[in-house]
Amino acid sequence: MTRDEIAAIAEHERVGLVKAAVMSSYLMHSRHGPQHVQQIICEDIREALHKGDLPHARDLFAVLRQFIADYPEAARGAEPR
Repeated sequence: MTRDEIAAIAEHERVGLVKAAVMSSYLMHSRHGPQHVQQIICEDIREALHKGDLPHARDLFAVLRQFIADYPEAARGAEPR
């Protein structure tokens, strides 16, 4: 996972980057983990929009697009590997 993806998890879980990196690794190796990470990033986008923080929502959307490109199995409706 990229630094930005880990930062999104850190933001969502309200933990530091090191703990978020460990959580990310665990999630990516668990069943439906990529889908869960995708859901976390989407929730962060919704939170940013709710707060009116459009620049942050845009940044997170870019993170989401890259995550889906790197892990297509994370897309909603994707067949699990």
